[in-house]
Amino acid sequence: MRARSGFVFVFALTIVGALSAQQPKPTTVPPGVPAPGAADAATIAAVMAFEKQCDDAAVKGDVAFLTRALSPDFLMTHGDGWTSGGAPLKVDTKETWLAYVGKQPSPYVYRRLDSVQVELHGDVALTVGRYKYLPRTNSAAPTTSHLYVWFERAYVKRNGEWQFLSHRTVKGPVREDDDPKSSGTR
Repeated sequence: MRARSGFVFVFALTIVGALSAQQPKPTTVPPGVPAPGAADAATIAAVMAFEKQCDDAAVKGDVAFLTRALSPDFLMTHGDGWTSGGAPLKVDTKETWLAYVGKQPSPYVYRRLDSVQVELHGDVALTVGRYKYLPRTNSAAPTTSHLYVWFERAYVKRNGEWQFLSHRTVKGPVREDDDPKSSGTR
């Protein structure tokens, strides 16, 4: 009996290993794009770090950092209504976005980036990805409705520094509880 259960255990581990090997590994470049060389890989890492700094600053209400990081003509298009010919939920300029994230308490409990891919074009970087977030509410009850947004973003390197040009929501916001594919990813 022990030998049989040991065999079943080893067999199960073999199957799990084979299935996990078949799962696509996350990548920092879009599918079909050649693997980046060392210089491009370093640039991709820098863009991803800058993008994370911008999202962290939005959560912390770090208006000083965002004032430097956002391009003067920065635009943030919220909501995916525009993808079907409608209007977005809202469009922020640099000024209105800074006012929003500078509110106290912060409008976000957290924002976490994932599935980000970077496409480089010289001093321009485009990113596509998702961020999951928990909005802060004005009520005394704790917020539990986690949301996510799929986005496209544009960055440009000016005077040796990255600047955030544009954010456009391409799907969302979507409540995690409403999407069966996202269960367990909080």
